[in-house]
Amino acid sequence: MTFACSALIRATLFVRDLERSTAFYGAMGLTEVYYEGLLEDPSASALIGFDLHWPYPVRILKRVGPNFGMVGLFQLDSRHEAEVLPPAAGPARIGEAALIFYVAQLDEAVSRLTTAGASWLGPKHIFRLPHCAQAEISLRDPDGVLVNLIERDPAEQNLTAEALSAQR
Repeated sequence: MTFACSALIRATLFVRDLERSTAFYGAMGLTEVYYEGLLEDPSASALIGFDLHWPYPVRILKRVGPNFGMVGLFQLDSRHEAEVLPPAAGPARIGEAALIFYVAQLDEAVSRLTTAGASWLGPKHIFRLPHCAQAEISLRDPDGVLVNLIERDPAEQNLTAEALSAQR
């Protein structure tokens, strides 16, 4: 038996510096604030596995439009029992996730994100699949989260697989 499931609503990132991460994802075009506040109820900490609770600030960013594809920024600090990982660098690691975005102008996006604190894995490549070839680059956000940028019209995110196949 299957169950109903929505599209991915949000990726939540546990960040060191809420303002720096906000600036980075704002440069990606996530400029609308869906929610901002201080998580004061102990359920917030319990849900992510902590026995102790310390209030922490959150900001959920999105693009103009529907409420999916959002990035939640949750700033934990030294009071939390969270393990502090050093920011990842270099190539992808097993068990790691990547955030994928379409961007209309890859070089412009790279420039903006470099200014906003991105670190790079390597140069731009033409990624080839049997049905397409597209310019892509991978980078890391200020906390080391892997981000992949694909040079494609962002409006294509609204097309179905059938509509995309018909375009090709």
